[in-house]
Formats: sequence, C-alpha cells, structure tokens
Amino acid sequence: MSVAWTSEPASAFAPRTARQARLSWPLSPVPVVTKYFDAPETPYGPGHRGVDLAAVPGQEVLAADVGVVVFAGLVAGRPVLSVDHDGGLRTTYEPVAANVAVGEQVYRGQVLGTVLTGHPGCLVAACLHWGVRRGEEYVDPLALIGEVGEYRLKPWGGGR
Repeated sequence: MSVAWTSEPASAFAPRTARQARLSWPLSPVPVVTKYFDAPETPYGPGHRGVDLAAVPGQEVLAADVGVVVFAGLVAGRPVLSVDHDGGLRTTYEPVAANVAVGEQVYRGQVLGTVLTGHPGCLVAACLHWGVRRGEEYVDPLALIGEVGEYRLKPWGGGR
C-alpha cells in the first residue's frame, strides 16, 4: 500500500458545511427503523412504500417539513395523515390520531398528532409507517433525511 503526502493545509480537508436535509425525522428522538423502503417494480406491484419506525403509543408525530395538510382520515380502516410540501413532495403518516385539519399550514417539527397501535407487521408496541411520494412515485424517506437506507442487490440481465 502506498501513501501519498501533501503539503495542503489541514483546512483544505475540513468537512464542507452540510446543507439541511430535505426532510426531518417525524419522531423524536431518532427512531429505530423496523422495516425499510422496498420500491415496487410496477405501480401496482408488491413492495413497501415507506419505512416503519419504532414508536410508543401516544408518541408525538412531527411534520417532516413545512406544508399543508391535504388528508386526515381513514384509508382501509386505518387513520392516515398526508401533508403536501414544496417541490411536489407528499409525506404520509399512519396510524396517527391527527391534531391538525385538512387545509392547515404546518411547520417543520410541528406536532401533527400521535402514534396509535395497530400497524400491521409491527414487532414493537407501535410503529409509524412514514411514506413519501414525489408526484406519483414513491421514494425512500431515509434518502431525504440524509440517512442511508437498506440496499439489496437484484439480478441484472446484462450478462457478461
């Protein structure tokens, strides 16, 4: 192994100022991810269109960014809350007892409601399912908060 030495000042290697992540965590403190994002191969195919975050029943759910509440109600019998943000993003939180109403302006870190029990497949007391869409495409929420999600290699038909 060879090592290259340089006469550059140490400040040349100082970390650059990080810009703020596009979104912030919807729970505090930073939660454990119990199930990662798994993009569907087709619009109606199987996948996991968000991340599941370990929570406790009644824990406050926080707005991931400034936006407007566009939905607060039941979907397939489960309480869901959705917020539209600049840039075509929509965050969705489930299951949540909402403290905000449709049409309400919300701010990053504002309490939107509280986590309820009953998320299917949750292995702890409660889980918050947090999803993000850009237009009609689901995206990994962890990528928008500067975290690395779970990656899986899939077969590639390129052959060599």
